[in-house]
This record gives sequence, structure tokens and C-alpha cells, in this order.
Amino acid sequence: MQFTKMEALGNDFVVVDGINQSLALTPATIRQIADRRAGVGCDQLLIAEPPAHMAADVRYRIYNADGTEAEHCGNGVRCLARFLVDRGLTRSERLRIETDGRITETEVLPDGRVTVDMGVPELDPQRIPFRAPRQELDYRLATSQGERIIGAVSMGNPHAVLAVDDIHTAPVATLGPEIEQHPRFPRRVNVGFMEIHGRDRIRLRVYERGAGETPACGTGACAAVVAGRLWDRLDAQVAVELPGGTLMIQWRGSGRSVWMTGAARTVFRGEIDLPPEQAKPHEPSSATRTQRLD
Repeated sequence: MQFTKMEALGNDFVVVDGINQSLALTPATIRQIADRRAGVGCDQLLIAEPPAHMAADVRYRIYNADGTEAEHCGNGVRCLARFLVDRGLTRSERLRIETDGRITETEVLPDGRVTVDMGVPELDPQRIPFRAPRQELDYRLATSQGERIIGAVSMGNPHAVLAVDDIHTAPVATLGPEIEQHPRFPRRVNVGFMEIHGRDRIRLRVYERGAGETPACGTGACAAVVAGRLWDRLDAQVAVELPGGTLMIQWRGSGRSVWMTGAARTVFRGEIDLPPEQAKPHEPSSATRTQRLD
């Protein structure tokens, strides 16, 4: 299987062209590829596929390092857009990328950064999903470390956001995995620990569902800004400082999309041997052998 190793603010991905090669990866194989000692190593594996929706240019699927499938990834979609442009799979810098029934608009900028329309945040608890009788600005959540106040937001995947005084001493390693598997989040949840430094700047650490703490999380940055805006503690444009670097997030309020701009780059390209039934090139005569998205 041919792959490209990419990273966005330290959040790393194995990106695979599933348009010109046929794949049927099992969770066990995904875990092997993601393993940093026995495989390539990554936070998530991304597969580009032909779109199912006529309005999209390409579809992509996202797999966590533990083999489970995720709904959306802000850093991942930026890497995928760079991958498609850099590998010549499209002639346009503007792409419509489909995942989990939604279409995300992206644009690769001249400086190599990628701007992404992350969509309108979902705040309805039933649709996040989060077990709560009604929609609130914040919620009280019982944990082993006492009751915590959280914001609950979906950016295509569920997020719990906590405001903390200092992200360096925040209990990410202990409270992160506990909230990730909290019974009030039936599909588990990504957990963001946000330190507010002003109305236009925050610091953030994210414990990602199925991956643990990562250097950066694009949807987590979006969710944190949405929560901070709802609490009237942030302005419409915010610099989000993550351990891996800074993202610019813009959200102008209810009913509007969240826009994210940040870096994405290729680290290296390679091949990995898989069981024969799990990855094989299409026949040379296949139309998809040279398929472009435009």
C-alpha cells in the first residue's frame, strides 16, 4: 500500500489514495499501521475515495489509531486537501470534501496553509450526542475529581470543553480519558482544556477520542472557540495556541460556519506491505488509474 505521512501542527496522519488503489483495511491492520514501533505511526489514518455525493470532489474516511472510525478531523481535512493538490489528483486549490454525510469546503492558500469551512456547530444535546434534558450554555458533569462545568459541542464529532486556569497543570492525563468515556457521551467524546488569555487568544490541550492527547486538534480548536463565544468570553476571531502550533479560528455566531486556517505539510512518502486481500492496485486499464477530481 502506498501512503503519504503528513502532519498539521504536530498532529500526524497516514494519508492513502483509495482512488487509484483498492483497500479493505481491518481495524487490526489500521492499528498496526498506526503503531509507532511496528508500523508507520500516526494519530489517524485518512483514506481518499471517490465521492458518494454528486456535489463533492472527493470523499475521505478517518480512522483513529485504535482502529475505530471517526466522523471529522480539522487537521486531517487540511492534510487531505494538501495531499490531493500536491499529488496532482486535482488542478484546483478549492475542493469540496465529503465525510460522514457532510461536505467541507477547503482552499489551499499560496503560502501552503489551508482554510477550511468547518460547518455550523451543533449544540443540540441529542445530536452531539450528549445526555441532557435540554440545550444549555454549559453543563455540570460529575467526575471522580468533583463536578466540572463543560461546554458540549459537535463539530462533526463530539467535544467537551473545560475552562482551566493553567493548561500546564490541567489534569489532561487523568480527567481526559475519564470524560472521554463518560456515560453521558454515548459515542465517547474529545476533551478540550482551554486557558483563556484574552478575547482574541486562548491556549488549548485536547485529549482526543481513540488517540489520547495529541499536539493539535482542529475540531477541538473550533469547539473551544464556540464554547468561549457562547460564554461571552471570546471575540469572533481567535488565535488558538496548541502544543503543536497556532490555528486561526473565526466564528461569527449562531447559524454561521466556523472557519479554520492553519498549516499542513508532507513529511515523507512510502509503501507498507499488507496482507494481499487488504490492499492491491487497480488493473492498469481501470479508468480510475489516472482519475482526477476535477
